[in-house]
Amino acid sequence: MKRKYILSAGAIGIIFMMLGQLSFSINDTLVKEIVIDNKNNLSIINILFLRGILTTSFIFLYLKFYEKKNILNIFKMKKYHLRGIYEVLTAVCFFTGLILLPVAEVYTLLMTNPFFVTIFAFIFLKEKVGIRRWSAVIFGFIGVIFVINPQNINFNFLFIFPIIAAVFLTIRDIATKGIATKNNSFEIIFITSVLITLFSGIGSLFFEFTFRIEYLTNLFISSIFLTAAYIFSVLTIFYAPLSLTASSRYSVIVFGIIFGYIILNEIPSTNMIIGASIISLSGLFVINREKKLGKIE
Repeated sequence: MKRKYILSAGAIGIIFMMLGQLSFSINDTLVKEIVIDNKNNLSIINILFLRGILTTSFIFLYLKFYEKKNILNIFKMKKYHLRGIYEVLTAVCFFTGLILLPVAEVYTLLMTNPFFVTIFAFIFLKEKVGIRRWSAVIFGFIGVIFVINPQNINFNFLFIFPIIAAVFLTIRDIATKGIATKNNSFEIIFITSVLITLFSGIGSLFFEFTFRIEYLTNLFISSIFLTAAYIFSVLTIFYAPLSLTASSRYSVIVFGIIFGYIILNEIPSTNMIIGASIISLSGLFVINREKKLGKIE
């Protein structure tokens, strides 16, 4: 008789987090490829707007014709809009930092998010966080430091933007925890996508952008992966404690190295390889701890 393996809600949450980071990394890599080809860093706002139109359309069609939802009723849900506003605030701070600072430095500071997640979840959601889980988060952050090589970072006041983005990202996750169910995931990400599209649409009015027909393929694929990433990010919050999945968020660095090499020909340094190994071990440690506690069979 074959033994059945059943994953706990915590294990499912970790898997969804990693799938979400995988989807985000593919999306970001494809968007970056368009920005590089356009030779105008500010064109990222225009690209986000065009991608947002496609993503919002995908979600709208699904809600309207598959789930048979009343779109007007979805717009009336104030909690969805509040979460969406946190997402917009995250985007404003993140992209401000992205324009003014090197990408690597922005992502380093954004990866302080797991610290805020663990602290906020402990304080506001009353989640139990053991010393081993705290250690895993810290261990993962050390891996991020190895990846980025902070010896080249010169701190100045501009670094406040990605740090604030990390705080808003944490608040967004906590807001999601209070409203997410198995039945409303697409409703939540629909409002989020609408607000992000509106924000980037207004911003795109102020920047020039040369659109080429060959961009359509990347925009279409990135929109699909962004939709998937939105879904996984909501399901992650629903299935597992925020402090449990925090370490798994570091996996985006590993995926970024892989797709950066495959798509953008970015060769990882020794520091990146060492850091990626540390980050992976951090995530595996959390999963192994769950097995020992009997939460994963």
